[in-house]
Amino acid sequence: MKTRQTGFTLIELVMVIVILGVLAAAAIPKFISLAADANTAAVQSVAGSLAAASATNYAARSVKSSYGVPIANCTDAPTTLASLALPTGAGGTYAVAALAVGPCVTSACTLTFTPTSGTAVTATFSLTGIA
Repeated sequence: MKTRQTGFTLIELVMVIVILGVLAAAAIPKFISLAADANTAAVQSVAGSLAAASATNYAARSVKSSYGVPIANCTDAPTTLASLALPTGAGGTYAVAALAVGPCVTSACTLTFTPTSGTAVTATFSLTGIA
């Protein structure tokens, strides 16, 4: 009795490889842009933390001048964080642009993240000065 072997033909295998190649070519750009999106989200998160910490500091210092820290410049904003510093070691460095802020004046401060590779990402946050 003769048995017949079954399986995929060479044409079928080549077609599957071609289809997988097309799908991979369409998916690779999506994965490449994930790093830039992650950096943007991280900078926006840190900027939001700075804004919230600064608002809390302003409220505390408005109640009693010995609470919180005085804010006269955007570069003073990281001192309102519990860690007293911007995050480090996240594949780049954070920097707050210097901008003088008067007492009871709200200004838009700029936070910049410069990754070790890639382009810098910026975000803004609100800061109210207080003596």
